[in-house]
Amino acid sequence: MKTALITGACINTGVDIVQKFLSEGYAVVFTGRNGESVTDAEAAYRKKYPEASVSGYVLNSLTDSGEVDTDAVDKLFGELDEKGIFVSTLVLNAADQGIGQKVFETPLSDFCKVINTNVVWNYYISECAARRMKDNGGGNIVFVNSNTAYRAIPDRVSYIASKGGQLGMMRALALDLGKYNIRVNAVLPGMIKTDRWEKNPDFYENVPSRFTPLGDVAVGADIADAVWYFAECARNTTGAELVVDGGNNIQLYPIIKK
Repeated sequence: MKTALITGACINTGVDIVQKFLSEGYAVVFTGRNGESVTDAEAAYRKKYPEASVSGYVLNSLTDSGEVDTDAVDKLFGELDEKGIFVSTLVLNAADQGIGQKVFETPLSDFCKVINTNVVWNYYISECAARRMKDNGGGNIVFVNSNTAYRAIPDRVSYIASKGGQLGMMRALALDLGKYNIRVNAVLPGMIKTDRWEKNPDFYENVPSRFTPLGDVAVGADIADAVWYFAECARNTTGAELVVDGGNNIQLYPIIKK
């Protein structure tokens, strides 16, 4: 049985990605930042997929001082090694959203926390996974990125910078790891109907990015399908980007119907 490690998988899109892999017969190891959330999510997954192999781990990206918590990542992979679990697919879904970070007002330390989480931490997890993939004949890594890597939105400078940097890192890893039969790709969602959509209906009713050429925005299952494509259906694809945003990335401005 193949095993996928999926980060940030207690809420929203992460849940859909876990459920996609479980429904397709994968064993899943998932992570979350909060112990209670991890426990609740694991129970929910086991209830829905009683025959599946699924286990959750608490994994925070940074130490209290804002540095990447490499010890926590090493501990996670060490425990998986002890259990004889080889992660053939790594899905990097967890991210610091960096919401409301205004130029001239946000401390540099807050900017660095987003970069450290979304770029440096994800790099270290990728490195740890790739070491094991190299020794086991290959594997694949999928970054859940964002179309904001190309299309900026207000007050998110650190997040957007991190997603642009993450795409460059993805391509570099794809080049360096290809000789080990390790594929590295990225899914770029646009707006997704997450719990924020449900909690702020007035805002999302009129936000420009909801006006897509297809007339709708993605749900978590759409992102999960794209991740699954890279994991299982893209044998000869690496260093690629798959945008899942209803076509927003192709239009100069949204066509808003009055």
